[in-house]
Amino acid sequence: MELDDFDLQILQSLQEDNQRTSQDVAARVNLSPVSCLRRMKRLREAGVVTADVSVVDPAAVGRGIMMVVLVSLESERADKLDQFKRAMAGAPEIMQCLSVTGEVDFVLTLTMSDMGEYEVFAQRHFWGNPNVKRFSTLVVMNRVKHGLTVPMPTSALSLIHISEPTRPLYI
Repeated sequence: MELDDFDLQILQSLQEDNQRTSQDVAARVNLSPVSCLRRMKRLREAGVVTADVSVVDPAAVGRGIMMVVLVSLESERADKLDQFKRAMAGAPEIMQCLSVTGEVDFVLTLTMSDMGEYEVFAQRHFWGNPNVKRFSTLVVMNRVKHGLTVPMPTSALSLIHISEPTRPLYI
């Protein structure tokens, strides 16, 4: 799907606040509300916008401990990888599960109510899993930056000319 400057501006606006109406977004990007609504629908249907969510403060709901866990597996056979991925995707404590290259196989971001809950989680998913070679837990002391915002190119031209470096638009 080709994105033009209006699409990029709409995406930026929606990333800042996905509850904005099409009229509000249209005013921000200088389009008619009907055209803006049509573009917003197209971006969602094409999978460019993958979800509209509310970001909840974990501490506000009793999940004040955040951790990053690095996991290495014994076997990287497809069936073993898929089994681990399914287990992680089904664990509600996991906010993000990334399959990565390098020293470890997975990087997980978790949120827990206390260390006892994490011990039960680790027993079930790591110590109790014969395919987990090792794991290392990093306890987050402070969230310096948190979000899912993707930097937008400064214009649609930078999407087309991929040989030229793009400059993200930070707002």
